[in-house]
Amino acid sequence: MATAQGMSGLDLITVTEEITRLLPLWVHKVYLDANRLCVIRLNSKEAGKFNLLMEPGRRVHLVPVLPEMPQIPPAFAMFLRKYLSGGRITSIRQQGLQRTVIIDIRKSEQLFHLIIEVFDEGNIILCGEDLNIIQPLTRQRFKDRDVLPGVAYIFPPPDVSLITQEEFTERLSSDDRDIVRSLAVGSFLGGRYAEYICLKTGIEKSTQAKDADASLIYKEIHDLLDMARTSPVPVSTKDGCHPVPVGDELKAFFESFNAALAAFYPIALPAKKREEKKQISREERIRRQQEEAIKKFEKNITRNEEIAALLYENYGLVDEVISTLSKASQSHSWQEIADILQKDTSGVAKKIIRVFPADAAAELDLSRPVKVFVHESIDQNAGRYYDQVKKFKKKLTGAKAAMQREVHQVKTRKVLYQRPKKRWFDRFRWFYTSDQVLVIGGRDAGQNEELIRKYLEGGDTFVHADVHGASVVVVKGKTDAMDEVVQFAAVYSGAWRAGFASADVYAARPDQVSKTAESGEYLSRGSFVVRGERQWFRDVPLSICIGLMKTPQTRIIGGPASPVQKSSELYVTLRPGTFEPNDIAKKVVRILRDRLSADDQKALKFALNTEAVAGFVPPGGSDLVEG
Repeated sequence: MATAQGMSGLDLITVTEEITRLLPLWVHKVYLDANRLCVIRLNSKEAGKFNLLMEPGRRVHLVPVLPEMPQIPPAFAMFLRKYLSGGRITSIRQQGLQRTVIIDIRKSEQLFHLIIEVFDEGNIILCGEDLNIIQPLTRQRFKDRDVLPGVAYIFPPPDVSLITQEEFTERLSSDDRDIVRSLAVGSFLGGRYAEYICLKTGIEKSTQAKDADASLIYKEIHDLLDMARTSPVPVSTKDGCHPVPVGDELKAFFESFNAALAAFYPIALPAKKREEKKQISREERIRRQQEEAIKKFEKNITRNEEIAALLYENYGLVDEVISTLSKASQSHSWQEIADILQKDTSGVAKKIIRVFPADAAAELDLSRPVKVFVHESIDQNAGRYYDQVKKFKKKLTGAKAAMQREVHQVKTRKVLYQRPKKRWFDRFRWFYTSDQVLVIGGRDAGQNEELIRKYLEGGDTFVHADVHGASVVVVKGKTDAMDEVVQFAAVYSGAWRAGFASADVYAARPDQVSKTAESGEYLSRGSFVVRGERQWFRDVPLSICIGLMKTPQTRIIGGPASPVQKSSELYVTLRPGTFEPNDIAKKVVRILRDRLSADDQKALKFALNTEAVAGFVPPGGSDLVEG
């Protein structure tokens, strides 16, 4: 049965069977929080979306809503997204009655196995088709297996659900426990269902396993497993959640076992529900953080005191381990020692969980894992833990003192700027005249061609500098600020690259501009023919202003001085000169940034950058006139 501590093997049979009925499912996105709570967002063509929650070492089941997850996904979540997003789940199954769930996901031509361990500390492991580990959530080393990248994943030996009746009979015959303990532990049924099997078969719980009727027990176990797969009756009580009810206590019934589990286990707030957080004052938030810190320090103090006490309670065993490993390390490498311990399951070796070669230490099973340094005495090892107690007691004292002090509210001014929306003309050069008429210009021959063919319309004005390699400029409407338009056209022409101080510019109607060449002539890409009278503007001065507009939207703008200075709080002026475009863009960014407060510098990073400024720097060399 599923309890607050976690799910059993029988629970996982029902969960995986219910999810199997929903297949096929596709992986949309993977989420992970700091507590190792992982959720896979799944899509179904017929049944909508599902959230598969995986908490290593505790549970695997569907939940109705996505728990609150970090806005910036951890590295392992991004890793799983890279490999699995868009993949199709072809199978979800359990390894016998073991608390191990395997999800087969096919993406393109590759098959991946995502393994979720729901026992001990638990883990989430991505394997390739050959079951070699690609990456685990947590790297682990055990006596009988390693969970590391590049290592083959090892499943435990088959249990009662995967072996024949004859093999089960043989196992019971060599088991020296009573039958209820043998079934609960050896057959992974847990105490509740072990007693249920004894009740169904009429066998006394105290009967020795080797004396029990193995064939009768084997049949009842498999009947129970079939019931969990095909006809579960999900119920929830105050103590746990069960796929197959075996008692007569008061119950709450559910349509599915996954629904029962989702109701039984507490879940975090949905990701979208953040209103309550906004109502918490800064003082209350600090108080909560202080309370959490105090609990953490008290927990660490208790833990280290208990470990130190365990060292003395197991004095003989610890002393023997220290003596044996210290002596062995004089003639063997720690890798050799680890190999020897892995093969030896007798004596003190069975109490050694793993070794730490870099620290000359070993982790012992003293009712809880305890790290012992083998070149130090028991008193020195205990002293390490008492030092930790002192450290956390000092932190605890400081935290409690801080709780007594008043939290001062710091008034801060939050500067908000609105990010600009993307517009169709942002990929061209552009500016608005003083009377708010849009002017756009091509950046290259391709854009010049596009402006003439797609965007030059009746009522517009065509403007061009009388210089080779000039930008096609289109005025989208009538303006009284033609002096600004022709300056814009002169700046973005070969005249700037050549270092001229001025240039001649002309304007024409759209019907005067043609992409059709005279007979016997050829027009290259971006070229055109202007027929009829033109309006000329002589000796137009070359200078351009680049500024930072903060409102109503925050963006870098560029163009003639009058409209730019009118819309910008900060600006600089450029004229033809010696600095390359990228260098001058960096100078402009530096100058404008230096005029901002520290808060504004951070808030305006999205707008004030070299790339944005470079879009308005003319081709060729430039010098700064102001700034």
